[in-house]
Amino acid sequence: MSKNINSLEQYKIEYAKSIENPEAFWEKKAEQFSWHKKWDKVLSWDFTKPELSWFEAGKLNITENCLDRHLKNKGDQTAIKWIANNPNEQSRCFSYKELHVEVCRFSNVLKGNGAKKGDRICLYMPMVPELAIAVLACARIGAIHSVVFAGFSAKSLSDRINDADCTILITADGGFRGEKITPLKDISDEAMDSTPSIKKCIVLERTKSKITMKSERDVWWHKEMQKANSNFSAEIMDSEDPLFILYTSGSTGKPKGIQHTTAGYMVYTEYSFRNVFQYSEGDIYWCTADIGWITGHSYIVYGPLLAGATTIMFEGVPTYPDAGRFWQIIEENKVSIFYTAPTAIRALEAKGMEFVNPYDLSSLKVLGTVGEPINEDAWHWYDKEIGKGNCPIVDTWWQTETGGIMISNLAGVTPSKPSFATLPLAGIQPCLVDEKGKEIEGNNVEGRLCIKFPWPSMARTIYGNHKRFKATYFSNFENNYFTGDGALRDENGMYRITGRVDDVIIVSGHNLGTAEIESAMDEHYNVCETAIVGYAHPIKGNGVYAFVICHSKPNNEQALRKEINALVQKNVGAIAKADKIQFVSGLPKTRSGKIMRRILRKIAAGESDDLGDISTLLDPSVVNEIKISAQ
Repeated sequence: MSKNINSLEQYKIEYAKSIENPEAFWEKKAEQFSWHKKWDKVLSWDFTKPELSWFEAGKLNITENCLDRHLKNKGDQTAIKWIANNPNEQSRCFSYKELHVEVCRFSNVLKGNGAKKGDRICLYMPMVPELAIAVLACARIGAIHSVVFAGFSAKSLSDRINDADCTILITADGGFRGEKITPLKDISDEAMDSTPSIKKCIVLERTKSKITMKSERDVWWHKEMQKANSNFSAEIMDSEDPLFILYTSGSTGKPKGIQHTTAGYMVYTEYSFRNVFQYSEGDIYWCTADIGWITGHSYIVYGPLLAGATTIMFEGVPTYPDAGRFWQIIEENKVSIFYTAPTAIRALEAKGMEFVNPYDLSSLKVLGTVGEPINEDAWHWYDKEIGKGNCPIVDTWWQTETGGIMISNLAGVTPSKPSFATLPLAGIQPCLVDEKGKEIEGNNVEGRLCIKFPWPSMARTIYGNHKRFKATYFSNFENNYFTGDGALRDENGMYRITGRVDDVIIVSGHNLGTAEIESAMDEHYNVCETAIVGYAHPIKGNGVYAFVICHSKPNNEQALRKEINALVQKNVGAIAKADKIQFVSGLPKTRSGKIMRRILRKIAAGESDDLGDISTLLDPSVVNEIKISAQ
């Protein structure tokens, strides 16, 4: 019998059970896992503090459930298949047995270098299998992993190491990304000049770059592994012991160390992975995210391995050596489930069908999007050209703080609707509230998106700053987790995320969601991507300012502005037309593809001298270009 929900009727029954008796619902889901000791109580919670615990007093280790539990029946199945940046480099496969051995060996390496339960360990690595191995080894010994994306600067790295008092840094000599080599060890050396808590640095040889190794502190991964034993008994952890810290950008510019715990995260990521993607035995699953982000944690490493799936890790970028790379990988590996970001979809759409047409994509069964709402134009292209009209698209809404997917259609089971995340997963109780926190009942309504009941994978705190955690997520609206997003609920109860609440612009007394205006502009054949912000307007209170990336440089900018606004008027209304349209070559984005609108708002307001921390951006140089062209 399938563990998955397999019909809309079953979804409705399961959802009703999860709301009527959440404790019984999640207890049943938790029973399939290996526990050293079962829990005493399923759930305790108080959003006013906020305090929360799932599966209280349960004892387990998440890696026994990712690895050991599968050895008997799936030991020879591929757990991770790694594909290199360079298409000519041999891919590497790890069966569940082989991955188990590698994780045990590296667990011994960590212990041999002084790591112990409760220590924080920083990982600053390229997208290679050793990154997943290191993540799992940290969890196996009971240490807390803090993965920092391998594109951040030395300052960003040292800030994160110091915030969590990490004792070990795991890095590589360098990392391949497209045509570039990132000098990870050099960046790490610069960071470690100001990180007194670091006692050891373990270095993986990847690019064979010339680096400096500091005696006593720096050791080579391969040399340590050669002398490591392949047996390691997992540390027994409490359900609520911290599993990892993951830093996410804060509106203040100071990153927040979001802390997740063990058992609830385990139960929810496995459940959401199987049901959203409708995973079944034998599927080849590929999420294109980086493990440096929550998507990589939950849906490259933990979720798929907990479900006993085959998960693909890709080191490279979608356009190297050309814009057909994703489609080539899908064909060669017979990928059945493909999960990527709307930013990547739009970029590849812009490159043209000549990069798609040579490849056989018939292995695909499910497509997914993550990171931001997908606009209708990109949704339809993805559906028609990649899925060939045969693959349901799951448009997943969730956050670093939620740990797992919260609102999404279940592939081929519950209805989809372009640009809508659609319905909540079982156990998730969303609500819309007005600016005073009063719940907005019924359908065809819009408001601020909150969650009014705890779910197993929600974050427990901001590391070292519970006061900030409470202020950010639980102080705006009493007894609710505030997502920071606005949403609308249509006549069928389906949710559409309209953007951050601070991305709602009040123009002449009317609330305008930036996502809706952006979606309208994106329909223009020469518009690749847009970002909308509000700015002070002498008549309307707020005006609409659009930053627009074009597919090709416009011959007549003024004519193009008129055409774009004609689409906005047609699709949204005259009131939503942009007062200013600035053409740009790029947008300030985080590494995960999130547009940093606070920067654009300041530029639109003429306050570009005080932009706060821009070190977390994918390409900080874009900001200067936008500032200059705005003047």
